[in-house]
Amino acid sequence: MLRNQIFLYIFFAVLLSCKQEKEVAVSMQDDVVFLAKDSLMGRETGTPYEIQAADYLQGRMKQIGLAPKGNKGTYFQTFSFKPKKDPHSEVQFVAGDSTITGTNVIGYVDNKADKTVIIGAHYDHLGMGGEGSLYADGEAIHNGADDNASGVAVLLDLAKKLKDSVTGSNYLFIAFSGEEMGLLGSNYFSKNPTIDLKKANYMINMDMVGRLREDKTLSISGTGTAPIWNQVLNANNPGFKLVLSESGVGPSDHTSFYLQDIPVLHFFTGQHEDYHKPSDDSDKLNYKGMEMISDYILDVITDLDDAAKLSFRETKNESEDTPRFKVALGVMPDYLFDGKGMRIDGVTKGKPAAAAGLQKGDVVVKLGDSTVVDMMSYMRALSVFEEGNETEVTVDRNGEKITTKITF
Repeated sequence: MLRNQIFLYIFFAVLLSCKQEKEVAVSMQDDVVFLAKDSLMGRETGTPYEIQAADYLQGRMKQIGLAPKGNKGTYFQTFSFKPKKDPHSEVQFVAGDSTITGTNVIGYVDNKADKTVIIGAHYDHLGMGGEGSLYADGEAIHNGADDNASGVAVLLDLAKKLKDSVTGSNYLFIAFSGEEMGLLGSNYFSKNPTIDLKKANYMINMDMVGRLREDKTLSISGTGTAPIWNQVLNANNPGFKLVLSESGVGPSDHTSFYLQDIPVLHFFTGQHEDYHKPSDDSDKLNYKGMEMISDYILDVITDLDDAAKLSFRETKNESEDTPRFKVALGVMPDYLFDGKGMRIDGVTKGKPAAAAGLQKGDVVVKLGDSTVVDMMSYMRALSVFEEGNETEVTVDRNGEKITTKITF
């Protein structure tokens, strides 16, 4: 009788243990759903809702087994700044009245290696909208599921996969704050690092990786920042249609590390009509696509595990060649389009394109007197116009050329 009771006790203890293990397993979708829920009010930098998100990320890093690598033995690195009045000025990191405080969340895997891989993604978003919003109907919660709960979810997934498995490098995982306000969290960390940046081998940034399309188009920028990038990316490609860009400078957190002479890569699945709008919700993400991207990055990291430290290479700053605009067409360009022209991925109501009858999927092939063959030629064509100008725009709509008048 006693033996049976002991057996039953062990059986139920094991059963309970298995049940508890299943309960603590967290998927990428679980992470996105939490970060992009309405009660976090869009995770704007400096708000209590961002702190709630930071607390969640701290808990997830603890759960995975990452060591704290923020300030004073914590997972948090805080930074205070005054909001910029001049958009062309540099932010001032200061403490005191009228300042905002952001919080980077940082975890670490110390494999006692000579080189460290930095993996990052920003977790802040636009809150109720504001200056960066493309939503025209007033204040609303901008949940930012793709931008950038998707990148944070892949970051946590990589932390889980890399810990105790690929040990030739140390790994620093950073969930950045302040990206939407101007790459503030990554800027601050790069100038106030909690590790020796001389050991940094390269930095991988995931920003908007949740909308992989059916044709599996994946944009990777920064490929010119180390001579080996193209070889490694192509050799490990499981079937993505890769769109590669050399520049290490772009509108996301990898730029802060490139400016510290660290090779970088930025992974991106493209903009869409929900970008910077309240409709960027968790049910619209391609979670199988995110898993594929996570596995791809893991393979790239594994391939480089035994290799020597990467050589940094400076790249041309493509943003210096970008024309300045006095007007906007009111469309979301498809940055992954590799055909001739500029394909429209979304049209903003109340703007010139909408008034002219342009539609999602239209490919702009001529604007005014200028032929449009790619994104740069489109921007050059747009830059000559001022408010009140009228011209013609020609689009390719399912093989048919359509010309219409447009007023800026």
